Amino acid sequence: MGEAARKLVTFAEYIAFEEKAETKHEYRNGEIVAMAGGTLEHASIAGNLAFLLGSQLRDRPCTVFSSDARVRVPATGLVTYPDLSVVCGKLERDPEHKHTMTNPIVLVEVLSPSTEAYDRGAKFHHYKQIPSLKEYVLVSSEQRLIEVFRRREDGSWSYHDTAEKGAAELTSIGCKLDLDDVYRNPLGESA
Repeated sequence: MGEAARKLVTFAEYIAFEEKAETKHEYRNGEIVAMAGGTLEHASIAGNLAFLLGSQLRDRPCTVFSSDARVRVPATGLVTYPDLSVVCGKLERDPEHKHTMTNPIVLVEVLSPSTEAYDRGAKFHHYKQIPSLKEYVLVSSEQRLIEVFRRREDGSWSYHDTAEKGAAELTSIGCKLDLDDVYRNPLGESA
């Protein structure tokens, strides 16, 4: 991710900037940071994930949000656009901006070489501060691999991976992500 500005700004200034911007930006430690664009493989995988989760949650009180949905971590101030967010029950909106959510139960990031270290490290550290978050899902765009970090009752996190064959389980929402379906490419090319 490249930086769009070095000047420290308030959340309100970030929102005003973001509403006029043609591309998406994160709000991190008082700075506005441009988000990297994705590849076709990234977009295809994200679309497959949205379809799969949406289909499984269709008759349940859960909503799947695309990367256009903004999430704020109140404890740290991070504002970002995960590839997918799932909220079950009542959506909680940020008190300072009604188009920003604060209570996802599942967050999904499709990994790209340029963002993988951040998604695994600093971003996950922020996400862990969201009280409602039960699972954080990392999906590789370069190999058949889905990693699920699941919050335990004591607040620690367990790690579960599914590679090559099978299905990753999202126990917090009772869904499965079959690798064949996640990595199905409508263009007929390997993802």
